[in-house]
Amino acid sequence: MSSTLVNIKPNNHRVHPCPNDKKLALAHELVAQNIDEDIIVVTSGDPRIIQETLKGTKVVDDKTLIKDKDLTCSLLISFDVPLKAVIYMARLSHTTSRAVLLLNESEQKLLYPIETLLGRVIKQDIISGFEYEVKEKPKEDGRPAPKKMTKSQITEVAKKRYEEKTGEPKPKREYKDKKDFKDKKPFDKNKSFDKPTDDKWAKKKKEPNKYLGKDENGKAIFSGKSGERNHRYDGTPRDKYDAPKKVGRKINIKALKKSDDKKES
Repeated sequence: MSSTLVNIKPNNHRVHPCPNDKKLALAHELVAQNIDEDIIVVTSGDPRIIQETLKGTKVVDDKTLIKDKDLTCSLLISFDVPLKAVIYMARLSHTTSRAVLLLNESEQKLLYPIETLLGRVIKQDIISGFEYEVKEKPKEDGRPAPKKMTKSQITEVAKKRYEEKTGEPKPKREYKDKKDFKDKKPFDKNKSFDKPTDDKWAKKKKEPNKYLGKDENGKAIFSGKSGERNHRYDGTPRDKYDAPKKVGRKINIKALKKSDDKKES
């Protein structure tokens, strides 16, 4: 039997959340409810501990179950979740009808890889009496929560505490580094904000670019940057759009139509 072949239907596959200390009692309860069925309890740990409680029920570990390919049942109870999802898929290949998984809080993260391989979410049913205990919130002493004070109220409380400690009124804070704006110079309306003429970053006038002649290779020489692509070799600037020197052969369409009509007639 293939280790990846799952024969059970989604409605016959369940997860029962249960804390570790109640798992043995829940496994015993499930066996008692389905006593007429062929049951196998599988675990990734030591099966002898479970065998002592579930007497008369077949309890095996993963190695034994995977080695014996002919070992099948109608109800498979997984006492825990294996670390690898593939091993759980191998467990499912040994049941022909139903499968149940007992899951504690720490094993919840191992359920997602299994659901990924199955391609669906496994339904979870909480059995009464085996659920997690709801932690009670600590009781309040009945006093209302203190209200938040404003900035002015905090200042008043600080003043009272200082006076109670020292017996003197709290001195006002002095700002020594406070600027005095009395000696500030008045704004001059006639003041010029233009840049000085001796500014080294000021825009300078460019001298006109002159054609100096040609070099040894016949290339035009200019006094500055000229953009040689826009000048002819004699120094004159090129036209923006030069007309083609060689014009293609012109075709008279009207004359062609007349000749075609004569041939048809």
